Amino acid sequence: MQVMSDAASQGHIQKWWKEQIVYQIYPRSFKDSNGDGVGDLSGIIDKLDYIKSLGVTSVWINPIYASPNDDNGYDISDYRAIMPEFGTMADFDELLEGLHARGIKFIMDLVVNHSSDEHEWFKQSRSSRDNPYRDYYHWWPAEKGKPNWRWSYFDERGDAWKYDEQTDSYYLHYFAVKQPDLNWENPKVRQEVYDIMHFWAQKGVDGFRLDAFQFVSKDTDFPQLPEEYMEGKQQIIKYHGMGPNIHPYLREMYDEVLSKYDVFAVSEGAGSTFQDAHDLVDTHRNELQIAYHFEGAELGKNVDNPHTLLEFKQLYSAWDESFSSDGWLSIFLANHDMSRMVSRWGNDSEEYREVSTKLLNTFLLTMRGTPFTYFGDELGMTNIRFQTIEEYKDIDAINGYKKAQADGADMDTFMRNLIEYSRDNSRTPMQWDASPQAGFTTGEPWINVHANHSVINVEAQETDPHSPLNHFRELTALRQQHKVLVYGDYDLLLPEHEDIYAYTRYLDDESMLVLMNFSAITHTVHIPQLQAHTKVLVNNTTECVIEGDVITLTPYQAVVLG
Repeated sequence: MQVMSDAASQGHIQKWWKEQIVYQIYPRSFKDSNGDGVGDLSGIIDKLDYIKSLGVTSVWINPIYASPNDDNGYDISDYRAIMPEFGTMADFDELLEGLHARGIKFIMDLVVNHSSDEHEWFKQSRSSRDNPYRDYYHWWPAEKGKPNWRWSYFDERGDAWKYDEQTDSYYLHYFAVKQPDLNWENPKVRQEVYDIMHFWAQKGVDGFRLDAFQFVSKDTDFPQLPEEYMEGKQQIIKYHGMGPNIHPYLREMYDEVLSKYDVFAVSEGAGSTFQDAHDLVDTHRNELQIAYHFEGAELGKNVDNPHTLLEFKQLYSAWDESFSSDGWLSIFLANHDMSRMVSRWGNDSEEYREVSTKLLNTFLLTMRGTPFTYFGDELGMTNIRFQTIEEYKDIDAINGYKKAQADGADMDTFMRNLIEYSRDNSRTPMQWDASPQAGFTTGEPWINVHANHSVINVEAQETDPHSPLNHFRELTALRQQHKVLVYGDYDLLLPEHEDIYAYTRYLDDESMLVLMNFSAITHTVHIPQLQAHTKVLVNNTTECVIEGDVITLTPYQAVVLG
């Protein structure tokens, strides 16, 4: 029993990074300060007081390094330079100083599974087989025959090997063809990465978000995959991710960098099992600090077979249970790789958009784990739903369309899914006001502004006490004031109810009851825990009808009771 008690206590160990509320900014789309149609660092600086007003405590910005922009900055050509579209290093220093002056931490997006093919390392690597940088990347000489197939996320053929005539060899790219994979098996590459991390940590960044990190370690023999291999998400991770040396590399990173600063690191992706995730972040392992799993992001991602609330509850409850004694999770409902939160998980109709946005933010900010909220979701920004492939900017959409055509896929089904789940849905400009370009730019925006910005915008919601924006602020204040929402245990109630998500959070002598109706139907439910939770702390509607241990929840109503 004592062992169980010690293990359980690990989940309650207090760390500053567990208590963060992270605000993710897609820099191209947040605020343009110079009228070129592209968001920039000066634009973010201009909005620091707004960010502070949200009650968030950390900011994660997608990559701002020098890049040719084949994948919007995730193809880096210089890890110690700022993309000119975004500004200068002086702008970065001013941004970091401005965040810290407001008590806000900064998380650097670190992309080191791959670089750009325009990085000097790769230019040297592809120049000759005996170049000192040759082994910075994965090469396969053509005289050995074609290498065994590997999946590529953004290749129009789905093939991660690209033949390069210059040295009669193939190079590996798990993502776009202009994103060659770095060879982490080479200790010089690892040291280069640690030096880059030291550079930014010494500037004062507070954390690192490690992009696609579960893929860095490879079996460099690249054996043939088993016959049962399928292209499903979990199978890709199983056979391409969590390679043989990932944990030695992470322990080395911890020893070389993370242990030397008061920083934390979160890995995008957490393998394909609970054990994979624990092996990345459990306290005693001295590797990473926060697991950022994608199982929720993939749930029901099919217009013809959408998820159910039961599946949603079961998934999040299972992850919480698995991490109740050690390790730490992130909680998120949207990011730059997903469609808009309210369009994906709520109801973005005119009637229910605002109330279901508030419901989803209630879930996000009352669950155990570090919440990551995506810019614009505090307003309830919605999917733009581009109707033709010509409107899309994202390489995933464009090359995915080409691959679907080449594979003879049902293009009507492909487009219906693309319209609903495309990453471009979440990359449209921030809606600041009702002016022609939503206050984002005075020029032509790099991607279309959503037409509904005349209704959904910061300016309109600032003055409305019942707006999603002000409700979001209520929730962040509640979370900051009550550590039960950070460290408290989670107990799922009404597990079989198809429309109601209910749970308690409790820590020592404090507890809260969270009740959410994920439907357009009014429900009256019996919950014995209501007897001990009589104070309404946050409510996303104007009424809360409770009679004894029975509560009536109107469509998409969400209440937090103490």
